[in-house]
Amino acid sequence: MRSLFIIAIIMSFAAAKSNAQAFFKTEYFGESGYQMTQGDSSQRIGNSRGSAMVYQGGINIPLSKKVNERNQPTIWSVGIGGAYVNLNNKNFTQPLVINEVLNVGVSLNYLRPLNERWSLRTGIGGGIFMPTTDISKLRFKNVLGSVSAIFIRHLRPNLDLGGGLALNNSFGFPMLFPAFYLNWRTGGRYSVQASLRDGLEVSAGYNFNKNIKLNLVMEVNGQMALLEQGGKDKIFTHQYVVFGLRPEIRLGKRMIIPLTFGVNATRTAQITNRSLKTIFQDKGYSFRGSLYAAAGLQIGF
Repeated sequence: MRSLFIIAIIMSFAAAKSNAQAFFKTEYFGESGYQMTQGDSSQRIGNSRGSAMVYQGGINIPLSKKVNERNQPTIWSVGIGGAYVNLNNKNFTQPLVINEVLNVGVSLNYLRPLNERWSLRTGIGGGIFMPTTDISKLRFKNVLGSVSAIFIRHLRPNLDLGGGLALNNSFGFPMLFPAFYLNWRTGGRYSVQASLRDGLEVSAGYNFNKNIKLNLVMEVNGQMALLEQGGKDKIFTHQYVVFGLRPEIRLGKRMIIPLTFGVNATRTAQITNRSLKTIFQDKGYSFRGSLYAAAGLQIGF
């Protein structure tokens, strides 16, 4: 946790010096049973159970911004993010050996228009993905780097859709993956938003007034840790699907407090080999659905 607080202090200091946007979020996953899924069938694993707390924070700092005659921006920005996961697992005869996860990343991003209908978004970055908060145990194998390029088509004033390629070393060697971008939003008293960037988020909301909004949301998010087990490189994956109601309270022009109450449909928690073959495996381990609650803070500087 100490590392997470240091990250938060750095992000807050950086935000105070720039026209930036920052967020902090705490998530609670209620206790539920652990299961193995193979094909279309699921089987409970003994009396194994678990709950979790996730703490996240992030900031986007614009370095420069220019707007052309069509009001299209060219932006250089830096993104900094961190996540800490505290897992509370019970009755595991063969423990997951993971009690906590620390993710910290930084990226340099560039967005520029190509013409009236197309833009290019590129990024280069890196991060650490550890099964502990003890930075003294950081090794090179805990570090991931990435480079991406996405071509974005502006289909409508409120709809952007894009695709491209991302290069990273998730499996221990550089490999190309497809990358996707979606940003769809509507305005007015009723609003709908869909975003596919760092994760998937879909929401439909109603604005009671300028200070209170109620959303129905669906999110897919997660964290991971890179580790060594039995002399082999492994990946621990923590991924979840959340449905819930989210009231948003706006304080002034720059601060929003989102509160979420609902369920997580499933929460993957498993260790697999750090190899390409794991993408095609038919067996997975996860916690069953449980209650979910979250509280956050979004600030514009």
